[in-house]
Amino acid sequence: MLSKLNKAKSSEEGFTLVELIVVLVILAILAALLIPALTGYIDKAREKQIIAETRQVVQAAQTIFDEEYAKSYITELEAARYPDILKLAEVGGSIEDAKLVFVDGKVSDLTYKNGGRMCRYVAEPDTADADLNNDEMYNILP
Repeated sequence: MLSKLNKAKSSEEGFTLVELIVVLVILAILAALLIPALTGYIDKAREKQIIAETRQVVQAAQTIFDEEYAKSYITELEAARYPDILKLAEVGGSIEDAKLVFVDGKVSDLTYKNGGRMCRYVAEPDTADADLNNDEMYNILP
């Protein structure tokens, strides 16, 4: 019985150190190829996030403007209302000073900043009634 166990132990084959190192090198090469591709996707996701947050701020600014207009026929919002806009939009960034412009009762220019990233919404005069979901109206600023 002991001879059978000893024979089974000696006949077991495992991976050699060289084989394990080769596998680790292959995995490292694959990881090195994937990292740049994933970085590009992360950058695109950050751009989409700032555009989405800017879109929320534009919609919140339009909502607050419409509410104030119904009360007193205003033509612009005071900077003191910017925190209300951000609260309604449920975002944590800021609206750049003097970068919120209304034309004919519609938001036509707004610059939003969050975490070092900036995005500017600009509505062309002939597209004041355009869809706010059009990404061409949002520009990522350096």
